[in-house]
Amino acid sequence: MLLALAAPFTAFAQGDAGWTNLFNGKDLSGWHQLNGKAEYKAVDGVIIGTSKMNTPNSFLVANKTYGDFILEVDIKMDPSLNSGIQIRSISDPSINNGRVHGYQMEVDASRRAWAGGIYDEARRGWLYNLECNPEGKKAYRVNDWNLYRVEAIGAGIRVFVNGIPTADVVDDMTLKGLIALQVHGIGESKEKAGKTVQFRNIRIKTNNLAAARTPVTKAIPQVSYLTNELTRREKESGWRLLWDAKGTSGWRGAKLKGFPAHGWKIEDGLLKVLKSGGGESTNGGDIVTTRKYRNFVLEVDFKMTRGANSGIKYFVDTELNKGAGSSIGCEFQILDDDVHPDAKAGTA
Repeated sequence: MLLALAAPFTAFAQGDAGWTNLFNGKDLSGWHQLNGKAEYKAVDGVIIGTSKMNTPNSFLVANKTYGDFILEVDIKMDPSLNSGIQIRSISDPSINNGRVHGYQMEVDASRRAWAGGIYDEARRGWLYNLECNPEGKKAYRVNDWNLYRVEAIGAGIRVFVNGIPTADVVDDMTLKGLIALQVHGIGESKEKAGKTVQFRNIRIKTNNLAAARTPVTKAIPQVSYLTNELTRREKESGWRLLWDAKGTSGWRGAKLKGFPAHGWKIEDGLLKVLKSGGGESTNGGDIVTTRKYRNFVLEVDFKMTRGANSGIKYFVDTELNKGAGSSIGCEFQILDDDVHPDAKAGTA
């Protein structure tokens, strides 16, 4: 400890075992500020961010961008504030006037206890809150220093607070970008004005990450946002894709031996049912898997246009109705409740 205090800080100097310091401990060289006007300053080896009224979220941004890395930061925050660590983030003047957006490792001292969760700042919102990880909720220490460790390798992002795993996300929307330290806006709150968030021991590792990553001893829930792709953990847990996102293999028309020649379209990894004016059964009709299933868990992403009426059917018996109309089976309804007349009539 005495050696660490006595050793001079050097901006971007190599530390132990391949670590690089992102903060020199003396000034804000290698950093620049974006968006809000909260004050950042370097004092005695600590970056202090001070909240300011009537200014948006402020970000102190490292000048260099990073892709795959392991990042460690010590953080201490006034419990009335909110903060975060941005990674793989973007600031482009042509997008929302340059507002910083992207993955944020949440710093949260509120009762909800989502510190260490992953929030997609100014983009998609929460990717991983801690409601699925009760042990992770206990990791953050209010009014104390907290060690954040972020392992961003490939599409995987894992977060640890004080050595406790808090978030595990797989997402490939942005694989390289900015690292930044946030001071959240406080609006017109006089009570929160002048409060601080402190950052120290900011270091990064970009080489030999496979050997340096934290071993999985007790897995927490993992959330994947990959499209038409399974993670290794999903495969190991028995999940498999029902559709390859390319062709019609594994599917057929409910009343056909093959896939419908019209009424359906495969495009850009999407399976689309085309507008039929209410005549779905005569415009290609339902499609079913070529294999039958009994006990299962099914997950699917869907998106509908205004006024659409569709559904996900299960336990369909294609032998029950070979005449006009749809095939018989149970159905999870997909319906525009605001516009479609069936929603008001209470029928499917």
